[in-house]
Amino acid sequence: MFSRRSLIVSLAALPTLAADQAETWTFDRLDRIGGHPTQIFGTPRVIDTGKGKAIEFDGVEDAVFIDNHPLAGATVFTWEVIFRPAKGGRPEQRFFHMQETGSIHRYLMETRLIGDEWCLDTFAASSTGQQAMMDRKLLHPLDQWHHVALVYDGTQMRHYVNGKLELSVTVALAPQTEGRTSVGVRINKVDYFRGAIRLARMSRRALAPGDFLKA
Repeated sequence: MFSRRSLIVSLAALPTLAADQAETWTFDRLDRIGGHPTQIFGTPRVIDTGKGKAIEFDGVEDAVFIDNHPLAGATVFTWEVIFRPAKGGRPEQRFFHMQETGSIHRYLMETRLIGDEWCLDTFAASSTGQQAMMDRKLLHPLDQWHHVALVYDGTQMRHYVNGKLELSVTVALAPQTEGRTSVGVRINKVDYFRGAIRLARMSRRALAPGDFLKA
């Protein structure tokens, strides 16, 4: 039988356990993503790939909006996306955007296309600081599946492509409050993404590369 003391200790531990949980979004349907209702713009479509279903975006008008900010309240986090950027897209594309309501505080994942290759551009802005990271010399092939990750451990912001660390910088980022997410375009509907997105996972921990999803 549990004692009153052990029950109190168990209940006190619940917020810590919840803070460690990850939210996984599978892009295999259009009406709901990660259990959240969606708002659809254009005609994104669910496609079959050799690795499972994904949502494909045309780079012109396709987008999915979700009334949820999956990293709201997170003091540390790992944000992972498995995606396939395609040839024929615009030079600058915002493919995943989370933003708190009523402010410009946001997290962004973007691509820059250079010939038949792309590089990762990540950005975070909060009430205590902001940071962009990009190196146009760190290029990757288009029309292939890739894993990208943005990690913040409370001090260092780092981004990875296919498990390899590309950039790291010291920055103070305050937690963001509730908000919403756009996929396939920036929230203000500019810089559309051409390609497909299969999976995203938002963890409230700073994961090591060995714990990342596999592309």
